[in-house]
Amino acid sequence: MKYKWLLTLLIMFLVQRASAQLTYGTTGLLHAPSAEMQRDKTVLLGGNFLNKENTPGTWYYHTYNYYLNVTFFPWLEVGYTCTLFKAEALGLAPYGYSGFTNQDRYFSLRLRLLKEGQLWKHMPAIVIGTSDPYTESGATENGQISSVDGNGYFCRFFIAATKHIPIGSEEIGVHLSYLYNRRIDYHLNGPAAGISWNPSAHPQLRLIAEYDAKDFNVGATYLLFNHLHAQVEMQRMKYFSGGICYKIYLK
Repeated sequence: MKYKWLLTLLIMFLVQRASAQLTYGTTGLLHAPSAEMQRDKTVLLGGNFLNKENTPGTWYYHTYNYYLNVTFFPWLEVGYTCTLFKAEALGLAPYGYSGFTNQDRYFSLRLRLLKEGQLWKHMPAIVIGTSDPYTESGATENGQISSVDGNGYFCRFFIAATKHIPIGSEEIGVHLSYLYNRRIDYHLNGPAAGISWNPSAHPQLRLIAEYDAKDFNVGATYLLFNHLHAQVEMQRMKYFSGGICYKIYLK
């Protein structure tokens, strides 16, 4: 627990001094996808504290993840995320193990189909993507994935659209998406939406409100020194999660 509060204080410090979806280790809002992309040849290295309310039911305890994300081309982003398991949850305590001893691993992929304004002036950007798409076991008779035996804990498929709308001297990002998976314990099948705002007086700060197809969430991100990116979020307006990543620009 002490590590949770140290991380919380550090992140809050950064935000008070003051577009990545750090929960999944990809570009997006907080949980809901967006059609924004990182700059070409951007590398993200980071990690998060995840409240147990922010994860599938397999995690009945607070946990952490860490990830590597690379935007290989302006239209292609690939991420690799690891989420920690406790030995007690895996039944390893009788063998002398305790604490975080194993991890769930998954890939994410985002592919941009259209840039914002590509075909006409008011055209939104369009992105399709997936996280944790592969499940090797646990299918039930009706085709859903068991919450006990199945992998693919963070599985989702989505299509997202983003349009930035100028309002006076400010610009608001409007994001719509549709998510789908077949899991029982972390079911996603419906629309998601969000709004983001980077104040013109302080563009490093980004404020976000969203509905992620399950919950309403609010949060903020902050880019410090053009490389250190912090995120805080309150899932369902009351459960804290947060993380930090380092952005490397190879080009």
